Amino acid sequence: MKTDSLFYRLFQNLPTLLFELSGITQPQGEQYQFRSEEIKQTSFRLDGIFAPPESEQELPIYFVEVQFQSETDFYSRFVTEIFLYLRQTLPVNPWRAVVIYPRRSLDVGETANYSELLESERVKRIYLNELEVLPTSSLGSKLVKLIVSRKNQVISTAKELVSQTKQETLSPTEQARILDLIETIIVYKLPQLGRDEIKEMLGLTDIDIKQTKFYQDVFSEGREEGREEGRQVGREEGREEGRQVGREEGEKELLISLLNRRFGNISPSVKEMLRRLNVSQRLDLAEASFGFTSIQELENWLSNQNLSS
Repeated sequence: MKTDSLFYRLFQNLPTLLFELSGITQPQGEQYQFRSEEIKQTSFRLDGIFAPPESEQELPIYFVEVQFQSETDFYSRFVTEIFLYLRQTLPVNPWRAVVIYPRRSLDVGETANYSELLESERVKRIYLNELEVLPTSSLGSKLVKLIVSRKNQVISTAKELVSQTKQETLSPTEQARILDLIETIIVYKLPQLGRDEIKEMLGLTDIDIKQTKFYQDVFSEGREEGREEGRQVGREEGREEGRQVGREEGEKELLISLLNRRFGNISPSVKEMLRRLNVSQRLDLAEASFGFTSIQELENWLSNQNLSS
């Protein structure tokens, strides 16, 4: 997983983090939604867009790029992507841009044709190694510190973060997401370690997925929705067997509904694969889905399940 992907996962789970890092005071920052967007009829893709609620037309759209490698034509590409997006979508909102570098030495992009824009309030450049003290002590800021920490500091930094996560007033789902992000970052930073080793070093126990809202929605409310179908099947196949079939069908349909709400319209072929998942696979998906940032990741996960037709 590339470093920029880690940042984009952080932004998706913690949208106010961008404003903390950049020192931008943004009202209603928690209402922003982070996404990637393909620009039609071009090979360009905007990897990071923070979009405010549609009803808040005075709030800016933020274009975000995480640059952990040298790229001499970066600003040419980035500015072109932004203005193509503005031309195609014609948003009424104002816009801003934020570029995040690990250090100033990687900022080698040619700026001659864009200097006025880059020096304006439209664009803010952040150099993480120059943030001696991150703007806040929030979990999001400390996750950034973990990403850019030296390898010999990774475990100690992660342990502090795990301890803070457990002490914060978080819902089980929020805590599960933060711990999953910590574990994912450690896997990226220390690829020679296995997940079991990492969990032992950090003092992590398996997240009780049954306490998360996602699990409760899929596996508790799903049973409720399956009761009616269970009654019908029960008349035909026997009461107890019918209840069981009905519960399972209810769980499957609610799982599809929740994932459809999160990722948009799910294709019929993906829905069919979801319906073929057994109980164990649905449990695994409930946990794995915390880390999904796109429908493609869901499809990749399903393709690895060896589902029979």
